[in-house]
Amino acid sequence: MATLISHSPAETLALGEQWGQSASAGWVIGLSGELGSGKTQLVKGIARGLGIPQHVLSPTFTLVHEYRGGRLVLAHLDLYRLETTEQIVGAGLDDYLWQPAGVTVVEWIERWLPSLDPQDPQDPSKSAQRIPIPRHSRFVRFASLGENERQITYEDFGN
Repeated sequence: MATLISHSPAETLALGEQWGQSASAGWVIGLSGELGSGKTQLVKGIARGLGIPQHVLSPTFTLVHEYRGGRLVLAHLDLYRLETTEQIVGAGLDDYLWQPAGVTVVEWIERWLPSLDPQDPQDPSKSAQRIPIPRHSRFVRFASLGENERQITYEDFGN
């Protein structure tokens, strides 16, 4: 598990850009954190790193945005409005998690994989061992430390 501190939205964007440059097809990146903690900013950076020319917006009301035109397709999901795994499965989003065409980034991943809930005091690596997880995945937790500072903790599985 790695932890870093972002001191600004620009640093979070740059981190996402690095991740996008090194991402490969089939990656699933799950994001967890409060509203305004930097999740969408990271996704904007990932899109930039993938060479995607479109402006990235949060898909809160549409659940998913797909961005093409870069090195890989980026599927950006936001599960904030869905409350249960059953609702997510019912919305037909399973393929984005289990068979992504490119890179899938899921905001509020704990709604899909409840064992990854950031309120759960267990080590996320132990939680991930109890549930099936995507083959190549990175789980990221954001914590606000101040107006612009964010603690970003992440761990890779199956890479």
